[in-house]
Amino acid sequence: MCFGHDGEAALRRSLAEKGASRRSLFRGAAAGAAGAAVLGATAAAPAQAGSRGPKGGPHGGPHGGHGGGRHRVPHDRISIQLYTLRDALGGEPGFDTVLRRLAQYGYERVELAGYYGRTAAELRTFLDGLGIRASSSHDGISETRAALRTKLENAATLGQTYVVVPYLASNVLADWQRWADQMNAEAAVAKRYGLRYGYHNHAHEFTTDLGGGLTPWEVLTDRLDPRLVHLEVDLYWAYTGGVNLGVADPDRFAIKVVRDAPQRVRQFHVKDRDATTGDMADLGTGVVDFPRIFRTHKVEEYIVENDTPDVTPLTSAAVGHLYLDHLEY
Repeated sequence: MCFGHDGEAALRRSLAEKGASRRSLFRGAAAGAAGAAVLGATAAAPAQAGSRGPKGGPHGGPHGGHGGGRHRVPHDRISIQLYTLRDALGGEPGFDTVLRRLAQYGYERVELAGYYGRTAAELRTFLDGLGIRASSSHDGISETRAALRTKLENAATLGQTYVVVPYLASNVLADWQRWADQMNAEAAVAKRYGLRYGYHNHAHEFTTDLGGGLTPWEVLTDRLDPRLVHLEVDLYWAYTGGVNLGVADPDRFAIKVVRDAPQRVRQFHVKDRDATTGDMADLGTGVVDFPRIFRTHKVEEYIVENDTPDVTPLTSAAVGHLYLDHLEY
């Protein structure tokens, strides 16, 4: 799951500050996109690609198709972090219905944030029946060797490629050093299970001062073994880190995060940012220039995420898949 320092506050600001007309207009457009996805529009997308203008994307976002259309996100590399759908998974319409909808929308991968009452084997059987693979998961650092073994065995049972630490926070240098060393040790064990072990960033890694201007990101990228640990860069939080640091070009800051790390960036969390509130936004409606970022670095997974969807979680999921499936860059 993707945690934020002020997710609830950001949501309240978003609801208070976004104009009702904007919400209504987007809700109508997004609902139409979700309906099209259910009816199989995503499967028809490649045949329609030639009819779009140089910047024409079905999402209507400011950066769609930007850059000449030389590349596209491979369909089978699009995933979604299920934390986006947590309210629907644990309530109505429920886990089974939500996952069936994701399969209808065209998702072939998901990133787990819990098992929702199933064992790993039961969940694997259910997902296999839908044609969906749990390729990645968010799991915290393990407290014991037994907990680590269970985590990795479950990931192997599910057929995952990645296990990712989702969140760490401290103002103490020694904590970050200890965590980096522990992630190296866990990653060495994960490798024996055929798993790739990663770390997922937020904004505070770029801005917290651990003393003398040293940041957690500098500690992690210096100390994590690039032979064992990769990075899952959350583009919203990297962009937000640039904003919080006052840089003139937050997209360039995010690109620098990706380019400068010694560790390989294997996964992106693709999450947009509202221009007015700074809150998370559904893909294609915000200010993050994903085509520009994607042109600089290709990853193995492009994971849709929005902690605070503008519309229903399922509609946000449908819009996210359509955005990435149609994006040209």
